[in-house]
Amino acid sequence: MIVILEAEDSVHTVDVVVLGAGAAGLMCAIEAGRRGRRVILLDHAERIGKKILISGGGRCNFTNVNTRAENFFSANPHFAKSALARFTPADFLALVEKYRIPYHEKTLGQLFCDRSAQEIVTLLERECRDAGVRILTATKIDRVYRAASIAGPANLVDLTNHRFAVETSAGAFRAGSVVIATGGLSIPKMGASGLGYEIAAQFGLNILPCRPALVPLVFDPQDHGRWCDLSGVSTEVFAAASGTKPPVRFREKMLITHRGLSGPAILQASSYWQPGESLELDLAPDAKITASLYARNARRDNASATLALRAVFPARFAERWLAVSPPAGWTNAALEQFECSIHEWRILPAGTEGYAKAEVTAGGVDTAELDAKTMESRRVPGLYFIGEVVDVTGWLGGYNFQWAWASGASAGRSA
Repeated sequence: MIVILEAEDSVHTVDVVVLGAGAAGLMCAIEAGRRGRRVILLDHAERIGKKILISGGGRCNFTNVNTRAENFFSANPHFAKSALARFTPADFLALVEKYRIPYHEKTLGQLFCDRSAQEIVTLLERECRDAGVRILTATKIDRVYRAASIAGPANLVDLTNHRFAVETSAGAFRAGSVVIATGGLSIPKMGASGLGYEIAAQFGLNILPCRPALVPLVFDPQDHGRWCDLSGVSTEVFAAASGTKPPVRFREKMLITHRGLSGPAILQASSYWQPGESLELDLAPDAKITASLYARNARRDNASATLALRAVFPARFAERWLAVSPPAGWTNAALEQFECSIHEWRILPAGTEGYAKAEVTAGGVDTAELDAKTMESRRVPGLYFIGEVVDVTGWLGGYNFQWAWASGASAGRSA
């Protein structure tokens, strides 16, 4: 229950204000509410969990059973270990099973709802209600600042317990803890903004450069002309960004689009890719395309090469590859070079599809600014940052949701 402070400006006093009703914010509010904390959860959107609802094609890839710290990248690769250990995939799965939500495991440990992502949002909403959390949607955040700077009757305000003031379109709130769970810059059409970074900067925290991650890549004009009429063609590849040492290689599907490359393998590699670097692709993992051309009495010509390529690639891609990168002859050396080109295709992307198509934002609030166990600012007691706004980014496949649950739970148990 919200306690109304009897003051001239009718400020609401609570223990914890959570900004952002996405995955991280909801989990934080639940954990804090379970501790008996008076929690208000605020979001600018008209409904909670909007990004949850669209995830996984509407079925929400809510976690990954194989989650390890190695599935995340950050300026400090060890930072995520504590939170991930304190709230595991099994912990979230226990909630899913508590509500008898049917789910299934897809490739590489990904867990999806059988029916709808709405079931995950409903789960979280009910847990918030049971924990006594109050949720306000369609609420604009105007300002967050230290309560000590507020002018007013001193005897009405305990600045130890109410260190922060949050001014919103729904009124003003004072709280001992404020948790920033406002997400990143990805998918701006859903209301993504830089609010979390602005608040961090306001309080003097360092912010690492942000960029789109898990995002399709765009061809340069030459490669666009060569490949983009094959939009919709997909094949399994190994993909890696050339600048990553040692390279982090992903074996999944690649999809040619009307602008460049997408599909799980490309999205994964894109998170490590930097402008000016090339993308390295093995188009035929574990296969030797030209093996049949070395057989006794085998014909060595375009027809035979096309058949060999079609055994591994979709027909249209096979024909185009031979047209764009034909063997420089039919000698053993020429065939070896042709084989090598298939396993070591290097392209230089012109860029990415940007935040509009990015699933997450890489970079953000520097983890050096935060306590790894609680997600609390080291320099501003009572101020917490969780989820996508922090410089921790997961691979594709439920890892970013697990980071949201884990970082949210860590903050909620402390705030």
